[in-house]
Formats: sequence, C-alpha cells, structure tokens
Amino acid sequence: MKKLILVTLFLTAIACQKKEQTEKTAAVVDEHSYSKPELAVAKHLDLDIKVDFDTQIISGKASWTIANSSKGNEIIFDENTLDITKVTLGDDEKETKFELGKEVEFHGKPLHITIEPNTTKVNIYYSTTKDAVALQWLKPEQTADKKKPFLFSQGESVWSRTWIPCQDSPGIRFTYNAKVTVPKDLLAVMSAVNPQKKNDTGVYTFKQEKAIPSYLMAIAVGDIEFQAIDNRTGVYAEPSMLKKSAYEFAELGKMVNAAEKLYGPYRWGRYDVLVLPPSFPYGGMENPNLTFLTPGVIAGDRSLTSLLAHELGHSWSGNLVTNATWDDIWLNEGFTTYVEHRIGEAIFGKKEFDMQNVITNKELTDNVAEYGDTNPDTRLKVSLTGRNPDDGISQIPYVKGYAFLKVIENAVGRDKFDPFIKNYFDSHAFQSITTEDFVKYLNENLIKGDKALADKIKLEDWIYKPGIPSNILPVSSAEFDAIDAIQKSWRETGVVGLSKKITTTAEKQHFIDHLPADITVKEMEAIDKEFNFTKGGNFIIKRQWFVQAIRHQYKTAYPAIEQFLIGISRTGSVMMLYKEMVKTPEGKVWAKQVFHKAKSGYHATTIQAVEGVLK
Repeated sequence: MKKLILVTLFLTAIACQKKEQTEKTAAVVDEHSYSKPELAVAKHLDLDIKVDFDTQIISGKASWTIANSSKGNEIIFDENTLDITKVTLGDDEKETKFELGKEVEFHGKPLHITIEPNTTKVNIYYSTTKDAVALQWLKPEQTADKKKPFLFSQGESVWSRTWIPCQDSPGIRFTYNAKVTVPKDLLAVMSAVNPQKKNDTGVYTFKQEKAIPSYLMAIAVGDIEFQAIDNRTGVYAEPSMLKKSAYEFAELGKMVNAAEKLYGPYRWGRYDVLVLPPSFPYGGMENPNLTFLTPGVIAGDRSLTSLLAHELGHSWSGNLVTNATWDDIWLNEGFTTYVEHRIGEAIFGKKEFDMQNVITNKELTDNVAEYGDTNPDTRLKVSLTGRNPDDGISQIPYVKGYAFLKVIENAVGRDKFDPFIKNYFDSHAFQSITTEDFVKYLNENLIKGDKALADKIKLEDWIYKPGIPSNILPVSSAEFDAIDAIQKSWRETGVVGLSKKITTTAEKQHFIDHLPADITVKEMEAIDKEFNFTKGGNFIIKRQWFVQAIRHQYKTAYPAIEQFLIGISRTGSVMMLYKEMVKTPEGKVWAKQVFHKAKSGYHATTIQAVEGVLK
C-alpha cells in the first residue's frame, strides 16, 4: 500500500511538472511567428550574402545550425517576400524539400523544411525582393553626402524575415557569423564586432558571439567612416557627418561607465553608434554593438543625447533581457526608459532628471487621453494577436512602464531597488522572458509576501488594467515651476528677454507645450521672433513648435513644417504633425499634399503609419 502511495505521488508530481511546463510553453507562444521552437529551433546562423545596389537585392545563403529536440521531420522558419530557391541539409548539402504555407498579413509565410531526425544544419539559398520592409535602399541624393548609395535594415518588430529566412520571434536567440560582399568603395557594418575602415576587397566578415533575437539582426552599407571616442566606444557616419557626430557623442564613454555603475558590466565588448541618413524611421535602434541613430539627434550642442542614453540602456534591458513576445514589449521599453533616466541623472544632474520626469509624465497623460483610459492598449501587458506587432510600439510601454518602475522604486527605496534591478539583469542575462516571468521574480525577490508592500505597488493595476493607476507618483521641477510662472505673466510683460531665461531643450519644450490654448497668431509671431523656433532650434524643439503652429494656424511656419516632414522619416515625430494636420478639412488636404512630396524618402513602416492617419 505504501509503495502504491509513493508511486501515485511520484506520478502526480511528474504530471504536475509536465502541466507546469506545458503551461509555461503555452504562455510563451509567439503569435507572430510560425516557428515551433519546442520541436526544432535555430541556434546559430552562418550568413553568406552579396549586396547588389544595381538590382537592390541581397542574395546568398543562410546556414542554420539547429537543435531538433523532437527528432521530427520538419523545421519551420518565417519568411516574408523572400525568393527561396533551394534548401539543403548538412555540410554535404543534401538537397531537401521545402514548402511555403499560406500568407498572412504582417506575418508573411511559414517556410516548412523537411529534415531528418539527426539533422543539425539547414542551408537556405535565397534572395530578397523589392518588397522587403526591413531594407531601405537609398540613392546617393538621399544621403548626407549625396555621392554614393546607402543601405540599412530595420528588423523590429517582425521585419527581419523580409531579408533573412529565420525563426523571427524575440523568444528565440541565436549567435551568428556573417560574410558580406559589397561594392569596393563602400563599408559594411552589422550588429556585431565591426571593421573600422574599408578594405580593398569589399568582403567583410562579422561575428556575434552573444545570443540575440532575430529583430536585432542589422546591416548597413554605405560610404561610412569611423572615429573613436575612447577605447571601447566610437562613431560611424558619412564623411561630412563624422566630426559633428563625434563631437555630439563625446560623452558616450561616460554614459557606458555610468550605466555599469548602476547595473553591472557592459557585456557586449564595444559600444559604437552609426548615424544614418534621414530616412531612418526611428530615433534610434539598439542593435547590439552598434546603435543605429537618426541624424536628428545632431543638434550641435549635445542637447539631445538623452536618446543615446535610451539606446545604451537597451544593452541591459532589451538586448540582454528580452521580451519573449511583442505582447511583453514594456519589459524592453519601460525598463529602458527607467535606465535612460537613471543614466541621465548620473550624467546631467538632478535638475535635468526632474524635468525629464515631468515631460515623461505628460507624455503618459497625453497618450492615455488619446487612446482613452479604458482602451486595452493602455495596459502594459497588451494583446496583439491578429495585429501588426508594430502597433504595440506606442509611447505607452515606454512611459507607463517607467512610471510603474518608479512606483516600485519609491515603495522600497533605491537602496533595495537598484540591487534588485541589477540582479534581475544578471539572473536573466541572454534570456527572453514574459511579463509573468517578471511578476514571479518580483514577488519572490522583492515583495516576498508583504501584503502592505503589494498593496502599495498595485502590480495588477499597472500591468493588466488600462489607464493610469491611482498610485502614480506626483512629479515636479523647480525649473518648470519658474516657467509656469512666466506663462502666467508674459502676455502682460511681453516676450522680449524670455530666451535668456528659458534656455535648455527641456525648458523650451515645456514652455512650448504649455502655451495658452487661445494663443493668437500675433503672439506666436512675437515668440518666434524672440526664440527663432521656426528656423532654428533642435529637432525636438522644432517638432513641438510645429505642433503648436499647425494647431493655431501659424502659417508663417508652414514652409518649414513641409521641409521638416520631407526631410525626416522618424515615424513617431512625423505622425505627431500629421495627426494634428488632419484635425481640420484644410489641414487634411495639406497633409496629403505634403505626404505626396515626402513619401519617396520615407521608410516603409513610416509610409504605413502615415497612410493609416490620412485614411
């Protein structure tokens, strides 16, 4: 009887363990990937490709080392608009069958490949097509120097499958080596250890020894030069932009050091940045070893380098510890916004930190108001099933995620929270996790059953409910309080001399964002004369000013607004202006006219976003 009981208990334990494993596997199923990694998964990529600017095609072979844990007869990859010509198995290149499944919008098609139980390598011969969303091919006139063509990729969120057949899920990580052949007068760089100057052959080799998800696969090819900042940081840019960029990012090494003091060693070797042409659709992209940046951050006075702190922060939150699915994107962006603010505080001081807190809080309030506070997309854990996962890349995961982490920090104090975050990064290094994994870690390592602390944090409200929870922390800035006082008096005293009192980027942004709702065109003219916002100002100041100019029909700024929209492809920023333009019938006509002029210089993802607004 005793033996029977023991056997029963053992079988019950095994069943529970299997159930728990099944539930965990089910919980991390990526709805945006056809791959079934639990059956057969890609572990390492050897990529051999040629970049042809004449045809605007990348062609070659992707050789995947795989783990066929199920000993089954199939592995599934993701592909979208690729031309697959042949698939072989192993080093002896035994040809095998492959089949493309049904296409689904945003997802592309599943690539079913027949394998054998002992297969360890799959070789996929392919070429890209002109429909590859990830690839932006630029003519010489679209670059800064206007002399030679340029290519860059943008893989996040599900677009790497448009230039490499891969298991395109953030929950699947792999290492890679690459051999890239390009025109001899151009330099190739990737999200890996990079060359620092051109060679005579046009053939470049790369190695990424750290396991990364597919969306961090990146390539750029162009007339690119390098300038070191210190022994492990530096800048790549077109020749005419190199010195400006190196000056702008002179504190890059200090930022890395500041981040290390907070969150432990930087684990990627070098940290370099690449300044891209204006059609890059984001402010920055945190590709490992080589952050891709918009030229819009080159303000000439280092006033916009907080963006760089964000991309650097991804070296811990995002690249080191990654969201397992796009429903969990706040784990990347909320944590990185928190890290960004902490790096900024260490480099730029408490006053700037307080101002950025107020700005971030306003972004949260504005975004929730735009969505509606009952909209499920204002939750941190979202559901993107059946949708373009790019829809999840709004400001909500950034600013609401940051506000949530600030609540936890406030509840336990930095003395406890800083070691917790550092240990969180260490214990999940080079892993992809879900929101539920984080919640479990938080409960086990910080809350520890303390009901009073749990009630103070209100975790469920922040993660799983829409809107802004009641325990959001109040924010304030003495500098902004002074500007608020100016806002109440400048109509009586005039604006002459205000530019000497309102000087930093954050201060100017706050002043612009809080101009009176009934401001007149004449008053905007006076402010513009004092600050020169329309013709001068850095990228952020221009964008915020142009929102007000559109809202209040300050038509003097309209030509500059058109040039701004034609000259950049930074999706979030152009969307701010187009959304404001379409609020009136006249503005909608104007928006369509501008978009027609600007479209050829926009990235494909920017085009999709703007077309959605114009409809």
